[in-house]
Amino acid sequence: MPKRHSLDAVIIGAGVVGAACAYYAARSGLSVAVVDRGPVAGGTTGAGEGNLLVSDKEAGPELDLALLSTSLWRELSGALPPDMEYEPKGGLVVAPDETTLKALRTFAEGQRAAGVVATEIPGSELADHEPHLNPAMAGAFHYPQDAQVQPAQAAARLLAAAACATHLGEEVTEILRTPAGAVRGIRTPRRELLAPAVVNAAGTWGGRIAALAGSHLPVLPRRGFVLVTEPLPRVVRHKVYAADYIADVASDSASLQSSAVVEGTPAGPVLIGATRERVGFDRGLSLEALRRLAAQAATLFPCLADVDVLRAYHGFRPYLPDHLPAIGPDPRVPGLHHACGHEGAGIGLAPATAALVTAALTGTAPPLDPTPFRPDRDFGGTPR
Repeated sequence: MPKRHSLDAVIIGAGVVGAACAYYAARSGLSVAVVDRGPVAGGTTGAGEGNLLVSDKEAGPELDLALLSTSLWRELSGALPPDMEYEPKGGLVVAPDETTLKALRTFAEGQRAAGVVATEIPGSELADHEPHLNPAMAGAFHYPQDAQVQPAQAAARLLAAAACATHLGEEVTEILRTPAGAVRGIRTPRRELLAPAVVNAAGTWGGRIAALAGSHLPVLPRRGFVLVTEPLPRVVRHKVYAADYIADVASDSASLQSSAVVEGTPAGPVLIGATRERVGFDRGLSLEALRRLAAQAATLFPCLADVDVLRAYHGFRPYLPDHLPAIGPDPRVPGLHHACGHEGAGIGLAPATAALVTAALTGTAPPLDPTPFRPDRDFGGTPR
């Protein structure tokens, strides 16, 4: 006989977004449980680099969400154990030529108006910031608000601090609803968890959870690869990426796109991302993607050309057509809340997402306008 429990909310997904929702909801006094068909950080979170970026977002709703999240991550870095490896290392967006540098200036002007700190670094001074960077680069913009966490550890520590019931290895097979259609809990093969609210933080499976509840979210998986080098001295000081990464993030293309994002880690290996392509849930290895990443990283940092790559990993980012996540209550299904569709920015946006979800669950004022993230909006296919 399935076990029954009474809760304020059930959160589906034990990645960093679901873990952050559990943390902030529990801090607000709600009784919550987390359910995931796999382990903690077993999906997109575990396949991420841990980016906490404002530098790649133009002025608008997602940047507002990112700025709120950067401040919340700073608070969390003091509240959670240090093994989540929070590093306020800052970002460096590099331009190979004057034309690209001019475009970065325009991009940064819009960001500054929204509260982003962005400082232009001329090519002659780049070596002071990154001694091993290719000296042929025309210049860069420095973003001190960019940071980094170890994503799986961050999710695990948020869940531990939430001190809530966590049911791993249990797939949600049904969203329980009242005769009037309102959510009243979830069912797995092992238990029922009763609650007047269910939070869909299921990442790339967010569309499936929405469908179980009788709603719709057009979430698609977008595959991405990351290379991991042998341990090295700290040859890369910041999170460094080529300017074309910004265009790749905003692109609607289904084909393979790659632009190097290079960063060191406290443990020594250098992480090299990022690719994007829509191939469904194909877990096959793309040698073309790996070759592109390696070549682009060596263009930025020639010293990496002869470094051994120890492994590569990949995962699926939950993509929505307008490049904004779905956050908050779903008007079509009372009691259903969404926190998914962040694509590659979920780790960075997790705390602010959780703050919006918690405000909706508790009926309190949200920390920023949630309207652009409404789950029932017209997603279309237009840029952000």
